[in-house]
Amino acid sequence: MASKSPRARFAFTAVLGALVLALVPAAFAGNGKPADGTSLTLVALNAPDGLPHYGKQVTFKVSTTATTEPHVSLKCYQSGVLVYTTQTGYYAGYLWPWTQIMTLASVAWTGGAADCTAVLYYFKGKSTLSPATLKFHVYA
Repeated sequence: MASKSPRARFAFTAVLGALVLALVPAAFAGNGKPADGTSLTLVALNAPDGLPHYGKQVTFKVSTTATTEPHVSLKCYQSGVLVYTTQTGYYAGYLWPWTQIMTLASVAWTGGAADCTAVLYYFKGKSTLSPATLKFHVYA
């Protein structure tokens, strides 16, 4: 990137992020019926009551028979507005180089409850398969 101004860097990062999200298939929804040997479980971290809360962290316990690299996509909404989105890998056999811990907050999500959907997905050839979906509420 040629420009070094903070505004140009921010714009570039925003456009790049939007492009990445556009490339992730929209058909993450799955059918809600996990395939045999597949499970997606929410793990609320640093939460005294074991429930996900705004500003706290979560991760997922992933179990799948998929032989390719599984990922989890997480999207959270407040009143139908997307306020948080992220995805990360949950690879067996070697360490995923990026964090698998997600902090439930963002620039668009500055407080309050939200409804979230996590989708376990993996790639098989040119297809994206989504064997498990988990919906959960995040408390304020």
